[in-house]
Amino acid sequence: MNMMTRGKFKRNEGDSLMIEQKYEFTLSDSRTIERIVSDGNADINHIILRKGDRLPEHNTNSSVYMIVVRGEISLRLEEQDECTYPAGNIIAIPYNTKMNARNNREETLEFFVVKAPSPKTFPKESQIGR
Repeated sequence: MNMMTRGKFKRNEGDSLMIEQKYEFTLSDSRTIERIVSDGNADINHIILRKGDRLPEHNTNSSVYMIVVRGEISLRLEEQDECTYPAGNIIAIPYNTKMNARNNREETLEFFVVKAPSPKTFPKESQIGR
């Protein structure tokens, strides 16, 4: 869609005004890791993992909310035992938490990761408490 910006509104090809911003994500069963939104307010990633797929171990760089929409996610946070969360769950993970996420099941795993605020604007540890 071709859009022109006018103030906070956008004008589409049909000349109607739009306040909202539309984002699209991949509909697939194949392994997918894509950033959908990245602005000062939030980052939203969309991830699809097949059986045995995993994300690299890493520390969260903001407050993270994982929204499971298909399958079951297996999460290991810090040194805790691995926990499994099926579709229909939202998992909140604090800033700077070591995490491992993977799909141990036959069914394809699909989830969204919402980082709020965006890591671009999140105050780092050295700035917290000042």
